[in-house]
Amino acid sequence: MKRRYLLYEERGSIGRITLNNPQRRNALSFAALKELCALQEEISAREAVRVVVIEGAGKVFSAGHDINELTGGARKDYAALFETCASFMLGLQKMPQVVIAKVHGVATAAGCQLVAACDLAVAEEGATFQTPGVLLGLFCSTPAIPLVRAVGRKRALEMLLTGRFITAREALEFGLVNRVVPPERLEAETMELAEKIAAASGVTLAVGKRAFYQQVQMGDPAAYAYAGEVMVSNLYAEDAQEGIRAFLEKRRPVWKGR
Repeated sequence: MKRRYLLYEERGSIGRITLNNPQRRNALSFAALKELCALQEEISAREAVRVVVIEGAGKVFSAGHDINELTGGARKDYAALFETCASFMLGLQKMPQVVIAKVHGVATAAGCQLVAACDLAVAEEGATFQTPGVLLGLFCSTPAIPLVRAVGRKRALEMLLTGRFITAREALEFGLVNRVVPPERLEAETMELAEKIAAASGVTLAVGKRAFYQQVQMGDPAAYAYAGEVMVSNLYAEDAQEGIRAFLEKRRPVWKGR
C-alpha cells in the first residue's frame, strides 16, 4: 500500500512510524487511519521488529481527527471513521511489539488517545495534552477509553469535562506518559528506552505484552490462574530456557527470535 500520510523505517529491531502530514498537524484523518491499520498489520508480522516508536513530523505530535471530516457527512461515513480508529487503537495492544509514543508539541483529542493507547510514552518538557471535544460540542467519548485506563477516573473526567490542556509534568503525574525530558533529549531518551526493551527476547516480549493486557481486565483470582498458565507455557519456549541457562552460566543469552 502506497503511503501518503506516514513514513516508516526500521533500524535493527526497532521500527519507526512517523505521522507525516504536518500541514494538517498530523491529523488522524480517515485516510491516515487506514494507512496506519495496514502498516500495523504489516509490522505485526515482522518477527525481526521488537519495538515500534510512533512520532509526528513538524511541530506537533498529532491534533487528532481532521475536523473537516466531522461536519456535513453521512452517518455511515462517521461510523466507518470511528470504527477504523478503534481498530487501530485496539490493534496497538494486539501487536506483539512494544509500542512507544514519542511526543512533542501537542497531542489533542485522538492524538491524546493515541498516546494513551500506546504501551509507553516519552514526552518533551514542552508537550501538552488535551481532550477538547466538550468545548466543540462533541464529547471525546472514544479517546476516553484508553485515557481512563491510563490515568484513572477522576483525572480522565477532569480532562474530558474541562477540555483544558495539561502539561507534560501533569501527564507524568497522571500516568499518561512514562518520562518527561528536555526537548534536545527526546530522541536520545526515547531510543534508549526502545533499545533497552528491544534487547530482550521477541518471544518473551510478545508473550508478556499479551498476558499483561489480558490479566489487567480480570479479577485477582482469575488473573493469577491465567498468568500462572502463561508462565508454565512460557517456560517451554526456547528463549526462556536459553535465558535461564545463560543466567546460570553467567553469560549473555542468545535469543532465537519470535
